[in-house]
Amino acid sequence: MAFRILPLGGLGEIGMNCMAIEIGTSGSGPIVLVDCGVSFPTSPHGVDLIHPDFTFLERNRERIAALLVTHGHEDHIGAIPYLLRRMDVPIHAPPYALGLIRSRLKEHLEGSDAPLARQPLMFPTRPRERFTVRHLGHVLEVEPVRVTHSIADATALALRTDEGLLVHTGDFKIDPDPTDGEQFDKARLAELGREGVTLLLSDSTNVDSPGVGRSERVVSDAIARAIQGASGRVIVGLFASNVHRVRAITAAAAALGRKVLLLGRSVQTHVKVATDTGYLAVPPGLLVSIDDAAVLPRHELLVIATGSQAEPRAALARLALDDHPKLRLDPGDRVILSSRAIPGNEVEVMRMVGDLHRRGCEVVLKQSDPDIHASGHAHRDEQREVLDLVMPSSFVPVHGTRHHLERHALLAREGGVTNALVIENGEIAEVDALGVRKVGTAPIGKIAVQAGEELAEAVLRERRLLGELGVAIASVTVDDSGRPIGDPVVVTRGVLEDALCPEVLADARAEVRAALAEQPWTSARPTDDEIREVARLAARRALARHTGVKPLALAIVQRPPRAEEPEG
Repeated sequence: MAFRILPLGGLGEIGMNCMAIEIGTSGSGPIVLVDCGVSFPTSPHGVDLIHPDFTFLERNRERIAALLVTHGHEDHIGAIPYLLRRMDVPIHAPPYALGLIRSRLKEHLEGSDAPLARQPLMFPTRPRERFTVRHLGHVLEVEPVRVTHSIADATALALRTDEGLLVHTGDFKIDPDPTDGEQFDKARLAELGREGVTLLLSDSTNVDSPGVGRSERVVSDAIARAIQGASGRVIVGLFASNVHRVRAITAAAAALGRKVLLLGRSVQTHVKVATDTGYLAVPPGLLVSIDDAAVLPRHELLVIATGSQAEPRAALARLALDDHPKLRLDPGDRVILSSRAIPGNEVEVMRMVGDLHRRGCEVVLKQSDPDIHASGHAHRDEQREVLDLVMPSSFVPVHGTRHHLERHALLAREGGVTNALVIENGEIAEVDALGVRKVGTAPIGKIAVQAGEELAEAVLRERRLLGELGVAIASVTVDDSGRPIGDPVVVTRGVLEDALCPEVLADARAEVRAALAEQPWTSARPTDDEIREVARLAARRALARHTGVKPLALAIVQRPPRAEEPEG
């Protein structure tokens, strides 16, 4: 017997993590999902996020037994509302992740016209507490294992089946001194290794980083020092999900007599969920509203702000541009960016840093103080240690670009795991006592979302073309036979400056008029669609002659009203 794995996201890319695990190889056994996340666009075109195409899961909806969640980052839980639009799936997740999922589902129900299949069953999971998933005559035993990461309550997963033992690390680092005291459970992973692990799936994100990562305790101390040395306001930009860091910042603020403003929806959500689930205890009276913050003496205020990636409408970017309606920065205020620029965001982040400097702010970055931020992902020596602890028969690296996956597979082979296989999204791998191998492919894809609603690929294609080529619109009035009445109107957007190019537009109008006048229509009264196509192509031809680019082109057809026939 064997089992199969199919990544729907997260392999060959950063983010959008979603792995389907099929028990057996008959195509009729149960399927469990590990995580269901989103990614974020590098070329937005109005897109807020991207989630996996769930076609494979929809075709096999009767076999989906459960969704197992490792932790609460958006690239692991953000697509759950979109999955639940299509099917009802029980969810097993750590308490903090469950709190975030409930918050996301509430937002989704309030802001979307697309209903969920129904409110899902949700079960909290806890480290070393096994639970079973039963479906289609199979029993899957699942055991969460504590790992450390840049979010509270992160776990690896051990899945026991008749076909073997699978361990999925989720995202992890091995933090020797976690600020919440939740130690990485090396002992349990070693016990699983001695039991015999058939397949290990492990986080590849930081495989290019040598040695071991910085402890979160070091970061907390560095932030506290940076806050202590500030004379004006302090603004800390971070990933809102890092409750460890929020805890350290609020403790430092309380010790230094500063009030704390939570600026940005995501940080407010994470603080609420962390407080409700017991992962964060903020001293009474420490938090203030934005109205109170605006009138506090500068040296008494600390702001925890979203937007460390320079998102245009997030709090930090608006503060940097003096565009926030209720709070402004002054010379001498200190901004601490306790984060890194996600690949692709570097230019925008440094532009925001420049804007902060122009406002006279002191800016503390990882580049100037390396201890101000630490990655939540394992470096090479930590990845090697997990391989040594688990001692898997087979290995598949997960979570990373093709480069990251290849490097991690090589690291495993160097450590003695000879059966290491690299697969990417949509590739099916089969695992049994003989090892792991590719056996086929399945349909995959990416679905773009704007304001909670999924966008068709045709819409995205048109948005890309609008940005690249611009648009021309021709408006024509025609008689019953399709011949033009008067001059057409041609306007452009993103093609040329209409007011400065009257001769170009005159040529386009003439071409549209001539094309309609000379068209050999096949009927006495051509349809509006036929007329639109002739006018559209004529306008595009004329503009292409002058600009060298064929813009998107649209046409509007109008006909004069028919006179009423006399009675009798």
